[in-house]
Amino acid sequence: MDNQRDIIDVKISEPETAPENAPQAETSGASSIPEDELTRITADIITALKSVYDPEIPVDIYELGLIYKVDLDDDRLLTVDMTLTAPGCPVAGEMPVWVEGAVRGVDGVEDVKVEMVFDPPWTPERMSDEAKLELGWL
Repeated sequence: MDNQRDIIDVKISEPETAPENAPQAETSGASSIPEDELTRITADIITALKSVYDPEIPVDIYELGLIYKVDLDDDRLLTVDMTLTAPGCPVAGEMPVWVEGAVRGVDGVEDVKVEMVFDPPWTPERMSDEAKLELGWL
């Protein structure tokens, strides 16, 4: 049996105050995770990601656009593809551990794997309007 995956759309930048406002997951087929639970997990993952900050920039990694993909499979393994603002970032070895710790506490996630990717390279265009406003770029 193929293991189905649920890909969380990480391009939403509106605040998620309640599950009904959470971004919808994009699925690659029938999932064993009920839709309402997936919606809650999605909102909780985004909240967790927004609790991790780049230590050199006063904006969370989600709004900075450092999260490229979040993939939840039927076994509830959460895989996060993320990048850094620069490959030589001084916390390159620590940031994936921070992300893993933040999302590991999400109810409904059994295990977490964080992958560091540098393709495509991060650019300021990936930042949300909220991040640009916080940095005085708007």
